[in-house]
Parts: sequence; C-alpha cells; structure tokens
Amino acid sequence: MDYKFLKSGTDIRGYASDLGGKQIELTNEAVDDIVSAFVVWYINKFNKDPESLKIAIGHDSRITADRICKAAIAALENSGVTVLDCGLASTPAMFMTTVDLSTDAAIEITASHHPFDRNGIKIFLPTGGLEGKDVEEILTLACDGMRVSDVKMGKTVTSHYMTDYAARLRNLIIEGVGKDEPLKGLKIVVDAGNGVGGFYANEVLKPLGADVRGSRFLEPDGMFPNHIPNPEDKTAMQSICEAVLENNADLGIIFDTDVDRAGCVGADGAEINRNSLIALAAYIAADGKKGQTIVTDSVTSDGLKEYIEQTLGCKHYRYRRGYKNVIDKAIELCGEGIECPLAIETSGHAALKENYFLDDGAYLATKIVIEVAKGTDIKELLSSLKMPADEREFRIGITEPDFKSYGDNVIKELEAYIKEKENYKIADDNREGLRVSSGEGWFLLRMSVHDPVMPLNFEAQTLSGIDEMIADLKPFFSKFKGLSLPEGLK
Repeated sequence: MDYKFLKSGTDIRGYASDLGGKQIELTNEAVDDIVSAFVVWYINKFNKDPESLKIAIGHDSRITADRICKAAIAALENSGVTVLDCGLASTPAMFMTTVDLSTDAAIEITASHHPFDRNGIKIFLPTGGLEGKDVEEILTLACDGMRVSDVKMGKTVTSHYMTDYAARLRNLIIEGVGKDEPLKGLKIVVDAGNGVGGFYANEVLKPLGADVRGSRFLEPDGMFPNHIPNPEDKTAMQSICEAVLENNADLGIIFDTDVDRAGCVGADGAEINRNSLIALAAYIAADGKKGQTIVTDSVTSDGLKEYIEQTLGCKHYRYRRGYKNVIDKAIELCGEGIECPLAIETSGHAALKENYFLDDGAYLATKIVIEVAKGTDIKELLSSLKMPADEREFRIGITEPDFKSYGDNVIKELEAYIKEKENYKIADDNREGLRVSSGEGWFLLRMSVHDPVMPLNFEAQTLSGIDEMIADLKPFFSKFKGLSLPEGLK
C-alpha cells in the first residue's frame, strides 16, 4: 500500500470514517502498517531492543478514536513494546509522558481541528515532535510492510496520566499566585467544543476555587455537534464570547480538539486571539526581561511588532508559517545563545521555553489564569497594541501540476514588479514568500505549507488601504493563466 499521501506536515492524517461520504484511508490495516513501521524506524534510529521500549498512547474525542487506538496498541504489542494506554488525553499530555513517565515515545490519535470524519497519528520523542522527514521515512517503511519480527508479545498497562497532568497545572497556578485556593472569587468559563479540554474546567480550575458554571460543551463528543473545536473558527469564538457575557465571567478560555491550542476572551467579551494572544503570551514569557527574542510566524501585524519591540523591549523574529517551523527556529536561536522564551503561531500554537518548547494550549491558558488571579488587567496590558483597521486573506489556487515551482515563480516575478513601484517596500524581515509594506499597510504572498494554494494576506491602517493595494496587484495576477483567482482579485 502507498501511505505517503497521509503525510500532513509533521503528522499523519486521513479520512477515518465513511459517515462524511469519504472512503476510509486510515483503515485498521493502515494503522497496523504505520505503527509497526514506526517501531522499526525507532529501533533502527536509536539502536534499541523493541522489547525494552515503553510507549504511551492516547486519543482525542473523535468517533474513530477507539478503533484506531486499539489497532495501534495491537501493532505495538505485536512489536514487543510495553504500552501505556492513557485513554482520552490531550496531545501535550502525551508528550509529557516522555518527561514524567520516561516513555521512549508517545502517540496521540488526533486530527486536531479537522472534521469528525478525519483522524490521525501524532508521534512524540523525548526531544519533541517528529520532523517531516521522519514521517516520510516511517511511511516509506510502512509502504514496504516493514515490521519487527521474532519478539515476545508486548503488554498493555492502563495509565491515568491525565490525572497527574491536571495536578501539574493546578500546582503551577498555586505556585504562581501564592495561595492554596488561588482562584476563589473568580468566574472562568471554558468552551471545550466537545473535544478533550473539558478536564481543564473540572480538574484544574474548579478544585482551586474557580466558579466554572456557564462553561460549554465540556463533554467529549466526536461528532462535534455544537461547533468546530477551533479558536480560529468564528462560530467557536462567538460561543465563548457569549458565555463570558452571559455569565459575567472574569475570563473565557476556548480549546481546540486536542488542547494544543487555546484562545481567550476578556471580561468585556472581547477576543484575546491571534495578534492580541501573541502579545499577551509575549508579555508573560518575557517576564519583564528586555532584549529577548519572540519568534512568530510570518503573518503577524506591524502593530504586534511594535508592541513586542517598543512596549516589551524585546526583539521580534518573524519566521515561516507552521507551528513546528517557529518552534524549531526558537530552539535554533537558543542554541546560538540568543535568549528566546516563546515561539508562537498566529493560529494559537504557543510554545514556551520553560515548558520544553511544547505547544500546549492548557499550559498557556494556565499562565493567563495566573495573571488574572494576580489582578493583572489584561485590557490595560494590551492597550498599546495597535490593531489594523482592516485585514483580509485571499487564497489563490494554482492549477498547474508542478504547483510549487509555479508558485515560487509567481513570487519571484511579484518581487520584480514591486521593485518598480515607488510606494512599496519589501519588508526587512521577509523570511517567507514576499512581505511588502506600503504607506497604507502591508501584504504577504506565500506558498501554503501543504496545498496548491497561495495565501495572500493584507492589513491596513485605513478602511480603504487594502482596496488600494488590491487595485495595484490585479494587473499583475491577471497575466498568470495557472492561477485560480478568488472574487475580489479578478
């Protein structure tokens, strides 16, 4: 079988249910082949005896989680591995088993915020998540049917690690606030979107005295009947905003399905998301120390850069989209002696150095809860963050078979086109695609991480600014027959 199409960045993902009308890709056979191949890859890479391996496995709330988890456990047992079955668990918690339980690796069955009929396999080593090339190597081995042979049957042990993980977060709040019941008198609502995140309300906040009444969709339901568990989804954010206002809450927290991302809402019902969440996370991570470097993805605003550099006195390093890209860059900078306490993507993936550079939505939420419990006025804290008057994103399709080369050429020609215009300037920190500034704002054209698409992002300080930039770009895009232009760019 050819499994290489299941690679999704640094994860393995595919259709796992036919209820959405799609053919099942993550069959039991596929899971068996892939997980068996992972064990082969691991013992080849680290020269370890498979019977000495201890691997933890958990899953999110998807309807196919139980089936896939059982198939994966069977593959691990057949490879001689000792399995710690953590059941319903968040993705960050699974990584933490490599720290707290000294597992050799951990597997989370999840497809993050994707629809109910998809699922996936996410693998961690003690050093962090796999790289894309690691996933390619594993899938190649799976295509060849590679598996361990001549080993004793492994065994599975039930683990209640999520209880320990929740206790760790509670202890962080107690230590951070300096009280045994640090959240008494605070009303905090959580929207888990029927994913894994319901534990945060009931096992982290409530035992510390917080009033969590009014929280929404805490019960796991793999059909996600209320809204997509995704802090970037407008319906999801509207849900938590409503919950805050209806319950006069001091703070609202929303998680994605597997809790590696979070968004927040202030007491006034206003979102603390995207650039404002990055600003808040940067304030927390910097902890008053100037001169540190904050790594973000490429689509962050000019206002955020100004906040990081002028308000916080830190340095802003814009890098490529993709949470693994910003994390890897932050780790690289730290290795070069540059103090970098935070790597964060606009989507909400936030990884703090103090937390193993793990993108953990519950950890970030915990750090924010500590600030609120200490009396920090978040609205005042973010008052100097300048927000754009208008922002838009267009997704330009590429119809040519070799879409990457075609897209790269479009970007190259756009660079030459821009250099002929006096009112535009290529950004000094252009590290992905082409970021261009004008007197009205900026735009960024880049290749999608995975798809034959070129996202085009705009921000402007005036309501007419984006329209003016679009008018300048329309003649350029119109000459490319291999582009499928969305309405507004034609």
